Amino acid sequence: MRALGDPDAFVATDLGVRAAARTLGLPETPGALTRHAAAWRPWRSYAVQYLWATGDHAVNRLPTAVVA
Repeated sequence: MRALGDPDAFVATDLGVRAAARTLGLPETPGALTRHAAAWRPWRSYAVQYLWATGDHAVNRLPTAVVA
């Protein structure tokens, strides 16, 4: 989203965004989540990145040090 130069892109239908919303107690349906996210304008793309980062996925964890 940032690479395209749109800091306000908000993908309320994305499953990761909806799962994060549920975890954080935000509205879960795309319409309600979009209305809630209106307060984040014009930086909703950054909010999406933070929402994606709340998930328990390997990409969201720092690698552990390998001791040789």
